[in-house]
Amino acid sequence: MLTITRDLAIPEHEIELEAIRAQGAGGQNVNKVSSAIHLRFDIRASSLPQACQERLLALADRRITADGVIVIKAQRFRSQDKNRTEALTRLADLIRKALHVPRPRQPTAPTKAARQRRVDAKTQRGKVKSLRGPVRRDD
Repeated sequence: MLTITRDLAIPEHEIELEAIRAQGAGGQNVNKVSSAIHLRFDIRASSLPQACQERLLALADRRITADGVIVIKAQRFRSQDKNRTEALTRLADLIRKALHVPRPRQPTAPTKAARQRRVDAKTQRGKVKSLRGPVRRDD
């Protein structure tokens, strides 16, 4: 079980973990040891609450495919176990982010004094600009 919060956990059978060879530098070890972890988690087929699934699918995150599958690749460490832990931690963080329900915005209106200051500033600016006209000689 992957614990997300006190009340929410994901069964391990919903998370697909695959060991793959890591990319990049690492000498001969990188060519012969499958230490990177490729995690796949299908949001729609999961046991997450419906509201959480919808917020996860609405996230603008490049790790979420168009089919609603979260794909995480962890390869920072040389140890497969550490990479597995990191991948599961990143999945839990992403789900926690989706659990947060943003407060609805309370629309506000400017005060009467603020509206008056705005009008006064516009009037003052108009007076300054009116002085920029061509200079006339009064004969």
